[in-house]
Amino acid sequence: MHLAQLPRPQWLTFDCYGTLIQWDEGLQAAVARILATDSDTGRHAPSPAQFLHVYDGHEHRLEHARPHRSFADISRESLRLTMQELGLEYRPEHAEMLVGGISAMPPFPEVVETLAVLKQAGFRLCIISNTDDGIIAGNVAQLGGHIDRVVTAEQAGAYKPSRQIFAHAHDGLGVTPDEVVHICASPHLDLAAARDIGFRCVWIDRGTGRKPLPDYRPDATVATLDRVPDLFRDAGWL
Repeated sequence: MHLAQLPRPQWLTFDCYGTLIQWDEGLQAAVARILATDSDTGRHAPSPAQFLHVYDGHEHRLEHARPHRSFADISRESLRLTMQELGLEYRPEHAEMLVGGISAMPPFPEVVETLAVLKQAGFRLCIISNTDDGIIAGNVAQLGGHIDRVVTAEQAGAYKPSRQIFAHAHDGLGVTPDEVVHICASPHLDLAAARDIGFRCVWIDRGTGRKPLPDYRPDATVATLDRVPDLFRDAGWL
C-alpha cells in the first residue's frame, strides 16, 4: 500500500454511483420494470444484465461526444438507442422509469456510518460524479449531511475519466492531485483517471465483475467502504 508515502490528505474525493450509492442495483430494478412493460418481447427478451451491457456502451460513447450534453439527456438517448438495438419499443415513460429513479437510489448499508467516521477524523469529503446537479441532490440528501462539496459533470462540462472534471474539482478544493485520496468503484472511469493524473486511489471492489485495468494498480483495494478507516489507521491517518 502506497497511501502513507505522501502526507495525510485534507480532502477525500469519492465517486458516487457504485461507490456510495447502489447504482447497479437501482439500474437493474429500473430495467426490470421497463422490460416488464413490453408484452411482445416473449422468449427473446434480454435479461437486465444484457440490457445494461448495451446501455453502458451507448452511455459511455455519448459522454465522450461533443458538444457536452446533460447526463439526463444522455441517459434518455442511451435508453432509446438500447431499446432500438434490442428490438424493443421505446416510450418516453421508460426514460422516466430510469432517469427519474436515480435520485432515489439509496446508499450501500455501510456508507453513512463510514462517512461519519471519516468526517469525525477531520477529513473533508467531496463527491466527483458523472451526473447533473439536479439528479445527484436526492442521493446526497441520503448521506447524512457528511458531504462538504459535490462536483458534477454538469459543473465541469466534462465526464470522467477526462482530466477536465478532476481539474475542476481539485481547483475548487484548492488542492493538487497528490494532496487528495480518491475512493471509487469504477475501473474504466476513476482508475483510468488515477493512472493518467497521478492521484492516490482506493478501489472499492464490490464483486460486480468489473476488472482492474491491466496497466494500473490502485494504492489499496477493499470490498466495502467500511474497510477504508482501517486502511487509514494503518497509514497513521486515524
